[in-house]
Amino acid sequence: MPKKKLGIRELLALNLKLNRQKCGLTQEKLAEKAGISSNYLSMVEISKKFPTPEMLDRLAEALEIDTIQLFDVSPSPKNELEKLRQEIKNDIENSLGEKLEQSIADAIEKALAAKK
Repeated sequence: MPKKKLGIRELLALNLKLNRQKCGLTQEKLAEKAGISSNYLSMVEISKKFPTPEMLDRLAEALEIDTIQLFDVSPSPKNELEKLRQEIKNDIENSLGEKLEQSIADAIEKALAAKK
């Protein structure tokens, strides 16, 4: 199976999290510094939301980095390990999600068959 490349959301999520951790900040502290909700920041860090350019600038400012660093693709051992961890996590979530959906569908089908 070919290796899935990180998309722009995943790259941002990875770099945002790594830079936040490098600064010793929790999601709550970074959210506070950037003037956003910690829930929104959490969604960005798991690639579920993508910030506006203005929000990217605020996050970078809060991290005391240039905005472009949120999209850095320079390989480093830590980045590569985190990318691998993220890929494994995504694979597991996708696999479990598919199996869970199938199990639910099977259970519904059995329940409907039992009612007949």
